[in-house]
Amino acid sequence: MAEHPDITLVKRGYEAFGKGDVATLSELIAPDAVHHMFGASLVSGDYHGLDAILGFYGQLAELSDGSYAVEPEQFFADGNGTVIVVHRQTGKRNGKALDNRQALVFELRDGKIVELHDTSDDVTIDDDFWS
Repeated sequence: MAEHPDITLVKRGYEAFGKGDVATLSELIAPDAVHHMFGASLVSGDYHGLDAILGFYGQLAELSDGSYAVEPEQFFADGNGTVIVVHRQTGKRNGKALDNRQALVFELRDGKIVELHDTSDDVTIDDDFWS
């Protein structure tokens, strides 16, 4: 069975994120997209627009000295523009290690990512790491 095109698009985004490929991310994320980051840490909040989202991704790399990484485990698509990805995130920062699971909920429209919602299996782990 062929992979759903929404999953293919999101997989391209994960690959680009892992490589720091801003050009590809800029193709995949709509100019007016919003990324919602849960919690109460330095990186929590809503990032409105492509530039803010790319700045957020750069902040993750900067705060973790380039060690932050995500490894997708499962992809789910509903066929109506929603893709859910379960991934493991890892990183090191200020003597702390991060290793837990998250899910990202993507909303796609017209072949672009228009909204992202971060979730975590334990918000306190993320808040502690990024604070």
